[in-house]
Amino acid sequence: MTHTAAEQNLPELAVGDFYYEPTGQGTYRSTVHAQGAWNPHEQHMAPATGVLVHELELFAPRSDMRMARVSLDIYGVIHGGEFEVKTRMVRPGRTIELIEAEMLSHGRTCIVARGWRLTTLDSSAVAASEDAPVVHPEELETFAGMSPWPGGYIEGLEFRGADGHRPGKGIVWMRNNFEMVAGTHTSDLVRLLGMVDTANGVAPRVEPGPDSWMFPNVDLQIHMHRGPVGQWLGIQAQQTYGTDGIGLTSAVLHDVHGPFGRSEQILTVRPAPGQK
Repeated sequence: MTHTAAEQNLPELAVGDFYYEPTGQGTYRSTVHAQGAWNPHEQHMAPATGVLVHELELFAPRSDMRMARVSLDIYGVIHGGEFEVKTRMVRPGRTIELIEAEMLSHGRTCIVARGWRLTTLDSSAVAASEDAPVVHPEELETFAGMSPWPGGYIEGLEFRGADGHRPGKGIVWMRNNFEMVAGTHTSDLVRLLGMVDTANGVAPRVEPGPDSWMFPNVDLQIHMHRGPVGQWLGIQAQQTYGTDGIGLTSAVLHDVHGPFGRSEQILTVRPAPGQK
């Protein structure tokens, strides 16, 4: 039996080929494509990251700098529907800057994102990485392992998976066909970082469900040794659960040109409500 959003006391979510509809200066309305996996009335952290990175890019841009790290802390429920983003300079500098974007919904802070912008220069003479490239998505089959996850965000992604995927470890590529913000051209950085939070569901150690375990993250840390490009995001993830209810999801991040950075998410590991 299908229930309407009103019957479930859920926000009426906009529809369209985009994650967010701008409603004013720094204000937005989320669509069904930004809907979360843990609760239907929440936004998924992945597109929420994307719109915050978009706002960080818009704030006092400088052509001689790029974003090298984005650190996001989740303060509470990321409600679907209307929200506001406020940006500010935390630490100005000639060669290094720290900027901040705060998402507010229902009168409360739900996410604080901070970005380190560093001056760029030619370091190609010493450029090197210990992270090896992985098989490109065009060479892989469709990955059905994300099917246990509900929500409009996951439903809107295309997935490809590499051989050797198992609980706790795996390589999954993903892309989407949506604009981050309706009517606005956003960068590849916004598009790709707007999917990084998916890492927590790529290779879970336990299959999600009402009789299983929950492992939501309370933060997302992204470090990038180069700027990513393209539409495909490759996530080479591994997940660890400790013995005291705390876990960690770590990932090497790839675009079609190779690895470009890493992500970390600290998890609160707890029994699902239906577990006996």
